[in-house]
Amino acid sequence: MNQRAVNPITLEVVRNAIFAIAEEMSAVVMRSARSPLLKEAGDLSSALTDARGRLIAQGKDIPIHLGVMAFTVKEFLTRIPRRQLREGDQYYLNLPEVGGNHLPDVKAIRPVFAAGRLVAFAISLAHWADIGGAVPGSYVPWATEAYQEGLRIPPIRVFTRKGAEPSAMEFILGNLRGREEREGDLLAQYAANEVAARRLGELFERYGVRTVLACFDRFRAESEAQMRAAIRAIPPGSYEGEDWVDDDGIEDRPIPVRVRVTIRGALAHLDFTGTGSQAKGPVNTTRFVACSAVYYSLKALVGPDIPANDGCYRPVRVAVPQGTVLNPSSDAPVVGGNHETSQRVVDAIFKALAPALPERITAGGPTTSGLLLFAGRRDGRWYILYEVHGGGEGAAAHRDGGHAVRVHMSNVMNTPVEVIEAEYPIEVGRHELRVGSGGAGAHCGGLGQVRAYRLLGEATLTTMLERRIVPPWGVFGGAAGLPYRITLERDGAVREVKGKETLPLRPGDLVTIESSGGGGYGAPSARPAELIENGYR
Repeated sequence: MNQRAVNPITLEVVRNAIFAIAEEMSAVVMRSARSPLLKEAGDLSSALTDARGRLIAQGKDIPIHLGVMAFTVKEFLTRIPRRQLREGDQYYLNLPEVGGNHLPDVKAIRPVFAAGRLVAFAISLAHWADIGGAVPGSYVPWATEAYQEGLRIPPIRVFTRKGAEPSAMEFILGNLRGREEREGDLLAQYAANEVAARRLGELFERYGVRTVLACFDRFRAESEAQMRAAIRAIPPGSYEGEDWVDDDGIEDRPIPVRVRVTIRGALAHLDFTGTGSQAKGPVNTTRFVACSAVYYSLKALVGPDIPANDGCYRPVRVAVPQGTVLNPSSDAPVVGGNHETSQRVVDAIFKALAPALPERITAGGPTTSGLLLFAGRRDGRWYILYEVHGGGEGAAAHRDGGHAVRVHMSNVMNTPVEVIEAEYPIEVGRHELRVGSGGAGAHCGGLGQVRAYRLLGEATLTTMLERRIVPPWGVFGGAAGLPYRITLERDGAVREVKGKETLPLRPGDLVTIESSGGGGYGAPSARPAELIENGYR
């Protein structure tokens, strides 16, 4: 159907319908999942694509996940031909090389048919609190190969229209910890995709296949046009930026992430030549994640209101050299790179574009998960608390940074203290702002937070975070924020905990995390008098 023939009212009805479907998918997972990581923290995302895997809509979820899902179905279809797909099928996978992130991010893919024709796919991504591997929680700071990090699931059909495939379910659930909780999370993803298939079916039945598919084409064309216009607003030229990974958990040295951003007319080209080589430890990430960070950065800076779909990304070219920390071999460990190294990409891009877009840039913030992972056994069953910790937002041209927030590629909520203490043998003794952690400037960085955990039983602690060595950066003369700090207090003695480490805990141990403050914007001497008088930092 000619795109111009689509009734504009129908176009808007379909547009809002697909957004609502993606949002409903995420709500279904949060209402149905077993693990607090999903039902409380919301570490999940939802998306819809057309029959060729081209993104058409996504939920208001986590940028790391969403940019990657622009590739997932396309890569899936190179392994599972469309002719093999049937109504009611659901496939599960987590292989990073299949348009993926890291192993704990498990995707459920559901083909959707209308009038006997494959017309769309629903994708539910959920971070499972354990996917097997050498360490409970599946974060292995000392991993040197992917096989240590957990169960690698190629696309495998787990459901048909007749129900679950018992052998497939057993293969997955028999290889990880916390079977009952993982099964609940798996079924929640199944339910989300079933709801999406039903809603899409209703949409196609009401307006017809040709009309709805024509609407999809219009959505992509509109987003492409809007992104081209947004890129034209960036002054043409080449801009360079770099940021640094603290270390890889194996070698105690920083790893550079470098980018050259070239703006030419309505096209943006980002080249990561000069980025550090593939790391020994688990801070590598996939080129899909690198592209996701690029897409996020450009949307955040110049096109925040542009609907994210396949068309939105057409004017953007990304070069990620093979053999780097952003494009490693398929057997490289990647669990930390997913949410740590991806944020280094964003910081490098923001630094590069600061001279071109000074009014839109924010200084460095808590561009890390700030992850503490507690795991142990209670009443013979595994418990795994995966808890992330935001920090001070970087300041902007006309405001101070916010306190204790997530920024950029992360959008996960903290687990409420009441839930932690009800479901885990852990007490939270402190939860407060970290006074003095924000960087000074004409506008000051926001404050980090302090959270202290008292262990009531034996457990392991795994850390996986950045911004402990390299602090959040200030911009245009602003000062850096304080870096993260983690301590373990036992029998009156206090020791520093590394940013990537696993260690045993005893009853009575106190683990305290102090998250980073944000970087300042502009010289401190230029701070407005009214802010100084109010004592706001």
